Amino acid sequence: MRTILTFPDQLRLIDERSAAFRAAVAAAPSLDVQMPTHPARTLFDHVQHVGMGRRKAAAIVTAGPADGPPEESAWGGGTGAPREREALLAWWVESVEHLEGVLREAGPHRRCWTWWADSPSPQTSGAWARRQLHEIAVHTYDVQLTGGAPRPIPEKIALDGFDDCQFT
Repeated sequence: MRTILTFPDQLRLIDERSAAFRAAVAAAPSLDVQMPTHPARTLFDHVQHVGMGRRKAAAIVTAGPADGPPEESAWGGGTGAPREREALLAWWVESVEHLEGVLREAGPHRRCWTWWADSPSPQTSGAWARRQLHEIAVHTYDVQLTGGAPRPIPEKIALDGFDDCQFT
């Protein structure tokens, strides 16, 4: 039987996986270590990439229905993440809290642009919440692996991600 996570479940699990991501970055020996799953990136590069992705998703949901994603100035503002570890961790938390706040305010049914327009997956804020959960879960595993302490992606998230890719 397929069990799709509810919108409140998704938000709770985004928060949980984001905390695990933060903990893995905090425990890593260096921000300059290379990512085994993304060899062209350091851990710092990866955190910046993933954090900017959360900011971009928040801007997309905020913009609502559109023909394309918002301009980078709506989510990046030309600035990246700070290099110092504690400031980087605070920037990560801020990125995710902003995403969660936008998703909560939008609720699961706000129409918005998605890059998966030709998919049966809906073009809604709820679909973005689901996608963000899966992305954060995978990137958390990437960071944990980099620090030498990988933990399995929680089964309910992995199964939901598989279901999303295979059946919707």
